[in-house]
Amino acid sequence: MKVLGIIPSRYGATRFPGKPLADIGGKTMVERVYRQAIQASCMTDVIVATEDERIIQHVLGFGGKAMMTRADHQTGTDRCAEVARMVEGYDIVVNIQGDEPFILPEQIDAAVQPLLNGQLTDISTLAKPIENADDIFNPNMVKVVLDNRNCAMYFSRSPIPHLRGISLADWFGRGVVFYKHIGLYAFRSATIQEVTSLPPGIYEQAESLEQLRWLTNGYPIAVGMTDKETMGIDVPEDIEKAKAFLGR
Repeated sequence: MKVLGIIPSRYGATRFPGKPLADIGGKTMVERVYRQAIQASCMTDVIVATEDERIIQHVLGFGGKAMMTRADHQTGTDRCAEVARMVEGYDIVVNIQGDEPFILPEQIDAAVQPLLNGQLTDISTLAKPIENADDIFNPNMVKVVLDNRNCAMYFSRSPIPHLRGISLADWFGRGVVFYKHIGLYAFRSATIQEVTSLPPGIYEQAESLEQLRWLTNGYPIAVGMTDKETMGIDVPEDIEKAKAFLGR
């Protein structure tokens, strides 16, 4: 199967304008994501999708591939879908988050593997067991609960599952595994066009999580597993944290 990795990379992010070009230890964030992505064994090709000529020129400058997209996309998946419409011949399209500079090639492979294995689903993603009790209650860290097939039942910014009758301080280590969702999505080529044509649903709007739109409309989401930590960049203050993460 031919797999296309697309890195949505938006210059005009509200909370962090110019984020893709932010320097992290001598390389920009978008270059770090790109160089990690091209090492994934599943990947046939990788393209940066952006709305800004500065990012286009930067990616071409370090030897990468980039395509210009519309500026009005609401989500990274919408931006990926536009590129996927312009580039034919791929069986699977992977949305590789442009603000995850430390994503590992093997994590990308793990996210795509359910589709490569022929699992009866058209979307797959990635999760990691939570190891820090504070992360369970962090609304910026999305949680996911799984069924017996390792498919997602629900995603939430709230702690899920809820441990009834147990003090919050005692939730961690009670035999229930809490999973952190890592926002990396693989779609069969037709599926990414289908899900981006759907209107937002009430759960997506409530949680600000686009994957809830897909679940609501009956698309199962298979979940691959990783035991390696990642770190996303949301605001300028995260750059210093990223440099410390890189040092570790």
